[in-house]
Amino acid sequence: MRYPRVAMARWIVVILLAVTALATPAIGSAKAQKSIVVSISQQMLWAYKGDKVVLSSYVSTGKAGFDTPIGSYAVLTKLPSQTMTGVIGGEYYNVPDVPSVLYFTNRGHALHGTYWHNNFGWPMSHGCVNLPLDVAAWLYGWAPVGTPVLVVP
Repeated sequence: MRYPRVAMARWIVVILLAVTALATPAIGSAKAQKSIVVSISQQMLWAYKGDKVVLSSYVSTGKAGFDTPIGSYAVLTKLPSQTMTGVIGGEYYNVPDVPSVLYFTNRGHALHGTYWHNNFGWPMSHGCVNLPLDVAAWLYGWAPVGTPVLVVP
């Protein structure tokens, strides 16, 4: 059995290596690349410009049975506001005017502002990454389509 600190330390190393790979600018590039890292276990988000953290925040990812998918993605689409409705796992939802939406999968997973709870730091969503309103607004303005999004355990 491994000690939790050893496992966490290994994940931190993996995260740092992944961020370094994502954030390393191409040769001849004048600008450091932007990237976003979300940790499911820590319920945290970090926005990077190159290897520098420019924003960090608690988030709420998918609750049990509605897991936020682990993997390497990119911001696919941005919408200033959207009404989100549907049925996932037999649960109907209808959330009007969700602000600052950044989709990172083609299955409907997004980073977005959340006005219906303030319980950040705990899984609460149907698979999206819930953000505090101010963080979502900042991220929406900062991250262009194509920004890498890395979701780690």
